[in-house]
Amino acid sequence: MKHTPKHIYFVPGLAANSRIFEYLKLPDDWHPHYIEWLVPESKDESLEHYARRMAEKVQHPDAVLVGVSFGGVMAQEIKRLIPISQCFIISSIKSRNEMPARMHFARRTGAHKLLPTSVISHVEKYEKYVFGEVLKHRIELYKKYLSMRDELYLPWAIDHIIHWDREIPDPEVVHIHGTKDGIFPVQNIRNFIPVEGGTHIMILNKARLISKLLITEVEKHQP
Repeated sequence: MKHTPKHIYFVPGLAANSRIFEYLKLPDDWHPHYIEWLVPESKDESLEHYARRMAEKVQHPDAVLVGVSFGGVMAQEIKRLIPISQCFIISSIKSRNEMPARMHFARRTGAHKLLPTSVISHVEKYEKYVFGEVLKHRIELYKKYLSMRDELYLPWAIDHIIHWDREIPDPEVVHIHGTKDGIFPVQNIRNFIPVEGGTHIMILNKARLISKLLITEVEKHQP
């Protein structure tokens, strides 16, 4: 198959960096670009204003956007603001109606504001208290992939996920979702490409399959 050269912009998940995309295998003539998270200007910065700042990183009018988890929400917000050719979301949601019940509960009660977000911001401080190889491995993953440690960012981001106001999904968005996603359970998701056994971190452990899906879907929409 002949691949049309493309500029692909990737938005990582909540607090994550672009290293989460390191296992994707895309055609050599596709040009990847990575949009890293910005520090919010204040705790009251709107999602739209933040998305406008993120959108400034997109320098090609024929760009393809790929967002993971909260990055998927952000990719859809960027799509509202600038012309792009395609938008993919992975392990994410297309509207507030795809959120799990616990997120609706948090929206009503504000329970998410009680989360100890400083644990992620200062994960190294807790490393010496961790016992067992599984937990140690998880800490190493956090250190490698979760690099947005600014204390303003995480409460801001979680609050904007919980209060995302999109009611009607964008029909142009291509949604790839794992059947074992524990953050956004598949039973709440509609109109998606399933990845059997895929969890919320399948961008890491099912990268080969996701690469194939991205290539197929991008090429399918070529003129």
